[in-house]
Parts: sequence; structure tokens; C-alpha cells
Amino acid sequence: MIYTAITPNPASLKFIVSRQLLPHGSADFPSVEDTTEAPVARKLFDFSFVERVFIGSDFITITKGDAFQWEEVIPVVKDYLKAFFASGQPLLTGSLAEQSAPETNPDDDEITQRIKELLESHVRPAVAGDGGDIVYEGFEEGVLKLRMQGSCSGCPSSTLTLKTGIETLMTRMIPEVKSVEAVG
Repeated sequence: MIYTAITPNPASLKFIVSRQLLPHGSADFPSVEDTTEAPVARKLFDFSFVERVFIGSDFITITKGDAFQWEEVIPVVKDYLKAFFASGQPLLTGSLAEQSAPETNPDDDEITQRIKELLESHVRPAVAGDGGDIVYEGFEEGVLKLRMQGSCSGCPSSTLTLKTGIETLMTRMIPEVKSVEAVG
């Protein structure tokens, strides 16, 4: 069973499947060159309309080119995904297939641990609902740096989400955070 869900990014659509794809984390493929360990993403890039592929826990987000309409893309992607899953091929291979739960870094200070916990418990689930993910990149001198992935990457409303949503939450819950910036 595969159904679609819109995302805030008009160029991205979330294809939700009725099974777990990744037990932890996500996998982002901004180009075909990044797909050496992702057979499903590699083959999706064979379609001329695919510009980016993102895999979450139970969904795959496709970002399409502007020259294509979702009405023509959706049936092609659904048919491909159904055939791919029926074939029994692995979704990911190599180190990507061996992803485990994010480990806490014993070297993280208390503030960094609190930031990561808040990202994991509040931010990432909300962003995944929109077909994307957000990854911790660092915290220095009051500035929290995050990388947007999936439908969030290049989304017209991602700056608004980052500044009014995530920054407001972080600065309220962790006073040491003064601002939030996107990287990459």
C-alpha cells in the first residue's frame, strides 16, 4: 500500500508505504552520485523528473523538476515503488544498511545533549511529518546549526519553519541557544 501526502514544498511529495523502511534516522540523496548504497534511490533518478530522493522511517519523499506535473509523476513513482518492494531487493546496502540508533556522544556537554534530545523528541518528528528531516550540525557561541533534508531542503517555507518554529522552541527551552541557522 502506497499513498501520497503533500508537503509544504510544492516541488516535493511524500510517498508513504505500509512498512518500516528505516528503523532509525533518514537517508538523503540530493543527486544520483550519492546513491551508490541506495538501489531504490539510484533507480528513481533514472526518471527525468526526479531531482532529489529522501528516505524516512516509512516514507520516500521525491522532489521533482518544475517542468513536470504531479499528476504525471505520481502513478509512475507508485508503480516503480510497488515493483521495487515486490522484487525483494534491499532498500539500502553497505554502511547505509547498517545504520543504527543515534548514539549519544559522551563528549557532548550538557547543553548539546539537551539540544539533541529536544531535536529528537519534538523537532524531527514534526519535520518528518512534512517529508523531511533536520540534522544537528553544531552549537557554538549561542548559535545552533542545523541541516535541512528531504522536502525541507529548498522549501520556500523552510526559513520560516527554522526561525519561527525551531528557533522559538530552542531559545525558550534552552536559554543558551540564542539563534538557529541552516547550513548546507
